[in-house]
Amino acid sequence: MGAGELVVGAVLVVACVVALCLVVRRVRLVRGGGVDVSLRRRLRVASGSGWHSGVGRYRGDELAWFRLTSLWPGPTVVVDRTDLEIVERRAPSPAEVESIPPAGVVLRCRTPARTVELAMSPGVLTGFLAWLEATPPGRTGYRQAS
Repeated sequence: MGAGELVVGAVLVVACVVALCLVVRRVRLVRGGGVDVSLRRRLRVASGSGWHSGVGRYRGDELAWFRLTSLWPGPTVVVDRTDLEIVERRAPSPAEVESIPPAGVVLRCRTPARTVELAMSPGVLTGFLAWLEATPPGRTGYRQAS
């Protein structure tokens, strides 16, 4: 076997191990109560780009979002429901449908720290809104922008 074949073989083994790690990570996140949610931090008005697939997990007052293509063990984005304002609710644009299947709803959300868009299926949206509305008394709670 030549050196070139060994390098190609090593690269393939590493790629398979990374792919397996990503699959195992997603399965563990979903089994631990996670839901499929796509997220976009860089808002582009007329484009379907910038979306990232991930898993959201509810942790008390926080939604922790884990990017699927990351090996980082912690969440990529954390949103606190007591500071959350839903600015807009809409259907995905035709350009976005390619990027965020099978999302049926896109929410533009604002916190004091950032504005993000979340794309989710209608069933996940129902759970998300119930979680937002369940803010304990005495806390600010989410606001629906009018």
